[in-house]
Amino acid sequence: MTKADIVAEIAEEIGLEKNEVQKTVETFMNTVKKSLTKGENVYLRGFGSFIVKERAEKTGRNISKNTTIIIPAHNIPSFKPAKTFVEDVKSNVKVK
Repeated sequence: MTKADIVAEIAEEIGLEKNEVQKTVETFMNTVKKSLTKGENVYLRGFGSFIVKERAEKTGRNISKNTTIIIPAHNIPSFKPAKTFVEDVKSNVKVK
């Protein structure tokens, strides 16, 4: 499902114009991005949490030059689904 699909489905379900829903979805995404870039986590009860994870420094390999490189510590955005969300997916999506 793409962002356009989400916008279309919300617009149809609520009865709003697609451009209004598009603005709302974009604003939501930008708000989450801003919060995470400030180091603030976003908690959506019953859905999940957008969190900033800290990655420790580690040693890696540059295969083409056959050398060892140091990958510095850094932060990455991550999503952790709520328990109810995980259970819904487990019970409704069949394993292939």
